[in-house]
Amino acid sequence: MNSFHTTFGSLQDYQKGGIEIVADNPKYYAFSNIFEVANKSAPYEKVAVALNLGYVYEALRIEGQSGWFAAPHDEFAIIMDGEVEVQFIKLADPAAIYSDDSKGSVPLAGQPAGQPMGRVVARRGHQVMLPEGAAYRFTARAIGVMLLQTMDGPATVHKWADICLK
Repeated sequence: MNSFHTTFGSLQDYQKGGIEIVADNPKYYAFSNIFEVANKSAPYEKVAVALNLGYVYEALRIEGQSGWFAAPHDEFAIIMDGEVEVQFIKLADPAAIYSDDSKGSVPLAGQPAGQPMGRVVARRGHQVMLPEGAAYRFTARAIGVMLLQTMDGPATVHKWADICLK
């Protein structure tokens, strides 16, 4: 039997990955390493690393405090490295920020109006739901990496030419 060893990456310790094509054409695939993407990104820059029918996974470098964001749909944050605190505010008027047909997260100017909903502290391997109708912001004491599942929207940054293996 073959023996396999799982290695978990981190921002300080990752290897550039690759892809092995069995019976297809490599030009149909894109591959990048979320730790490498986060290492080259500005704090809380939401860089798309996977795209499927309008849904995206965004790699974020968590460092310091982000601005406030909100989305017209649920989003999910998966902490890949480090620790982050997520603060929530129930929006007083979500319609003033986005319409029902909007997609993706929207950066907000300043602190949004509404009731504080609490906070979550998440570490590597934890998933946090970022609910529709709520604003959120992230605070990290140390640098780390987060993967955000959302829809392609105004805060999504596309750097395919820079991050994908050719």
